[in-house]
Amino acid sequence: MTGIADRKDQHLDVVLSGRGQGPAATGLDAVRFRHVALPEIALGDVDLSTTFLGRRLGAPLLVSAMTGGPARACAINRALAAACGRLRLPLAVGSQRVALEGGGDGGLGRDLRRALGDVPLLANLGAAQLNLGYGLAEARRAVDMIEADALVLHLNPLQEAVQEGGDGDWRGLLGRIGSLARALPVPLVAKEVGAGLSGPVARRLVDAGVAVLDVAGAGGTSWALVEAERARSPRAAAVARAFAGWGIPTAQAIAEVRRACPGAVVIGSGGIRDGLDAARALRLGADLAGQAAGVLAAAAEGEEAVTEALEVAIAQLRVACFCTGSPDLAALKAAELL
Repeated sequence: MTGIADRKDQHLDVVLSGRGQGPAATGLDAVRFRHVALPEIALGDVDLSTTFLGRRLGAPLLVSAMTGGPARACAINRALAAACGRLRLPLAVGSQRVALEGGGDGGLGRDLRRALGDVPLLANLGAAQLNLGYGLAEARRAVDMIEADALVLHLNPLQEAVQEGGDGDWRGLLGRIGSLARALPVPLVAKEVGAGLSGPVARRLVDAGVAVLDVAGAGGTSWALVEAERARSPRAAAVARAFAGWGIPTAQAIAEVRRACPGAVVIGSGGIRDGLDAARALRLGADLAGQAAGVLAAAAEGEEAVTEALEVAIAQLRVACFCTGSPDLAALKAAELL
């Protein structure tokens, strides 16, 4: 598993350096709220609380981790878990494949659950692994390893296609996802990784039994660009780099998925920069807004830096509610747009 761990560390290095930021736009800047000059509410009374997986949250923000090698994953996840526990925000860990195949917990242990308390914690596996021998046993191990409340299956066909040695056989995967959804004792989450979920794909996933959809649209980290940066040959780099801007912009993905799956829980992620972007994602139909790369640099510094970054995002979201005259999230989702 040294090779996989090294690859995860390389991913972190590229993302932290900023070289993984793709050229695509999220489309969120086009979502403009009509300003309310007389909001008739108190800023301090704005209620940002919501529920997710049956638990009460302090704000509609989900933090996603990127898994590096065991040592880095441990430090990053501990900082994220401590901050999320303090602010009552759910945490989704990065891929647990290194831990499952390499022994130990790969920096993903039950100390995360202790730090979070009863705040939702989400496990993570690559969906492509279901075509390579993974099944219910491995999924349950991933969940039990961190006492998770749900399991994320990440969908990354573009990354696998341009990654040297990537998993390119995705035949029959929807059926295996459905079988896992029916057998797993916790909800299943389907998440893209930066190229976006379309409405039709989201509908197929929900019909198969997936409970939560994370659109992870284009506009944030481009995993094609990340793979181009770490490619070992000019040919592989050229193939990957052509897809740096590929994908469905986050704003479009949220709107599509909400229309296709009106009753599903939808997470809007992919280039969410701040609390105003989170407000835009919620207005388009997301139930939560997710951040990964946006808090990664803070996580490398420690718990206090993560807490500060998340408190800023929460404060920005509160101002967006105030300046649209929205006393709570339900009102924000109906706020008038220009």
